[in-house]
Amino acid sequence: MRLRFWGTRGSIATPGPGTNRFGGNTSCIELTPANGRTVVLDCGTGARLLGNKLLANGTTPVDATILLTHTHWDHIQGFPFFAPLFVSGNRFKVYGPDEAHISLRDVLAGQMEHHYFPVELDQLSARITYRDLSEGTHDIDGLTVHAQCMNHPSPTLGYRIEADGFCVAYLSDHEPYFDGVWRDGAEPGRIQSIREEGDRRHAEFMEGADIVIHEAQYTPEEYPAKIHWGHSTYAYAVELAAAAKVQQLLLTHHDPSHDDAFIACIEKRAQDLAKQLGSSLQVSCAYEGCEIVTDKS
Repeated sequence: MRLRFWGTRGSIATPGPGTNRFGGNTSCIELTPANGRTVVLDCGTGARLLGNKLLANGTTPVDATILLTHTHWDHIQGFPFFAPLFVSGNRFKVYGPDEAHISLRDVLAGQMEHHYFPVELDQLSARITYRDLSEGTHDIDGLTVHAQCMNHPSPTLGYRIEADGFCVAYLSDHEPYFDGVWRDGAEPGRIQSIREEGDRRHAEFMEGADIVIHEAQYTPEEYPAKIHWGHSTYAYAVELAAAAKVQQLLLTHHDPSHDDAFIACIEKRAQDLAKQLGSSLQVSCAYEGCEIVTDKS
């Protein structure tokens, strides 16, 4: 399985000299299992570059799956600029959370309504199907995909994807259920010691994963002013991943106000915290172009 990050920023794209290292494009990850099928995790502005790469490879038709965690702008703004959607013969299956009152297709169509974009959804030449997902286990193109609701202001799913004997969890736009992970007097670093049921459930969802990609938009110092905005701190992600015995944690969805030096500092603080917990967890901040290849054959 291969993972490549095309966008690691949260909220809004932030191009410029201060974000060259970790990147300024919003959320987009390319996942390629052994069967060679392209899976796109979120379609933030990074999807434009991924789409250009897919076309440049010259493989026709492009046949891919798009898994959207949710439909806030920073996760779908690249969709209208994803060039393979404009090519006849290409095929896409698009999945996203069931929002009950409006379909996934209609949300994407709204973003491309003529007041906002010159090409409407129905004018795209590729063959596109849309499916609203709920919590549970889904068989998607040979992948076992577990979906679980995140704690976010709009319907949002985290995905635990299993293929080729490998497990990766993508958990973006999730806020702690309680400010303070551990029960009073409990030994930290164990799932059973987590205070709040929702946080325990979140840790259990990532338990034993080879890689967890988790949003970490805020520092613990910033979080009190951002409560109910639907995002985590690096400390929360590290504490839960360590308790869940995750092998590798990649922090993403970097805040637009955080430049490269600030994110590098977050990375160091996150690594130090994992060591304080006595965990062997490998922690790093994801950056555009970051590529991970695994082989359990």
